[in-house]
Amino acid sequence: MKTFRILAAVLTVAALSVIRPAEAQIFRKMYLNVDWQYNMPVGMDFADRSSGWGMHFEGGYYLLPEVSVGAFLSYHTNLSTLDRQTLQLAPGESLTTAQKHSVFQLPFGVTGRYTFCRDRRIEPYVGLELGSSYARLSSYYHVVKHYTDTWGFYLQPELGMNLFPEPTRRFGLHFALYYGYGTNDGTLLVYRLDGLSSFGFRAGVSF
Repeated sequence: MKTFRILAAVLTVAALSVIRPAEAQIFRKMYLNVDWQYNMPVGMDFADRSSGWGMHFEGGYYLLPEVSVGAFLSYHTNLSTLDRQTLQLAPGESLTTAQKHSVFQLPFGVTGRYTFCRDRRIEPYVGLELGSSYARLSSYYHVVKHYTDTWGFYLQPELGMNLFPEPTRRFGLHFALYYGYGTNDGTLLVYRLDGLSSFGFRAGVSF
C-alpha cells in the first residue's frame, strides 16, 4: 500500500508540471520513469518462475542533448513451489516437507542513457545501470520461514523508448527490455545461489 501512495504522489507532482506549459522548460532537461516490470530468471533453480511482481523508478538529467545521468531503484519478487521431498541437512539430520521459495531483489544505483531523436514523438535510447543489489532468499514450509540476506554488485544494460503524443508536454509512455545481473551469492538449507540473472520487460509512464 505504501508503494502505491508513493507512486500516486509522484504521478500527481509530474502531472501538475505537465499541465503548466509556462513552467515546462524548467523540467525540460530532466526525465522521470515509473514502470511496472515483468522478470524472467535465467539459470536460477531456487525461484525460477517468471513474475510481474515488480516496479522500477528512474530519474535523470541531460548533461548533453542526447546524454543523461541519473539514479534508479527497483524491486522484484520471483517464486517457485516445490513438492514434498526429503532434504539431507547434515549427517543424521533431514527434513521432509513441501516448500515455497522466494527471491526478493532490490537493486539501486546510478544510470546513464544515450537518447536518439530527442524531443520527438518517439525517443529510442540505450541505457546502462550500475549499483548495488540487495536480495533475500526465503523458504516457506508449514508456518516456518528460513531466509538469508545477500548483497552484490548490479549491472543492467537496457533498450527502451519513450512515446510522447505531444513532445513539448513531456508526458507519455515508456517501454524497455533489459538484462540484469547481480553478483549476490548465498546458501539456504541445501540450496546454493551463485549470482542473479534475469531478462525483463518494463512498461509505464514517462515525464
